[in-house]
Amino acid sequence: MAGNEVGRPDICPTLRYADARAAIRQLTEAFGFTARAVYEGADGSVAHAELAQGNGVVMLGSKGTGGRFDEAMKGGGPAGVYVVVADVDAHHRRAVEHGAEILMPPTDQDYGSRDYMARDLEGNVWSFGTYAPEAGG
Repeated sequence: MAGNEVGRPDICPTLRYADARAAIRQLTEAFGFTARAVYEGADGSVAHAELAQGNGVVMLGSKGTGGRFDEAMKGGGPAGVYVVVADVDAHHRRAVEHGAEILMPPTDQDYGSRDYMARDLEGNVWSFGTYAPEAGG
């Protein structure tokens, strides 16, 4: 792994939300992420946030901030993110308890994983499962 410090992911999905505060609330409460950092813009928008799950991190912020990344993402559609979790059924129960829209209940896959899918408040599709791809070569 070139340049990777132990405990730091090399790939971090980055998403923009019209209501980044609601996204942070849903991702932490329903999907079990931990907010590691939340930085506000002068107008109270979320300039940048980092949410952790296991050894992965998703970065997010408010749409409409006018920054270079925000402009590049303008008009971008929903994204799909896969997150490895140890107990899919318990994770799914938590999401259901918090009212998450479930697209697929926990399902055993032909390739040995157990997964479920949910949609967040702004249309991004989150898959949670036991499949853990190997990185490196």
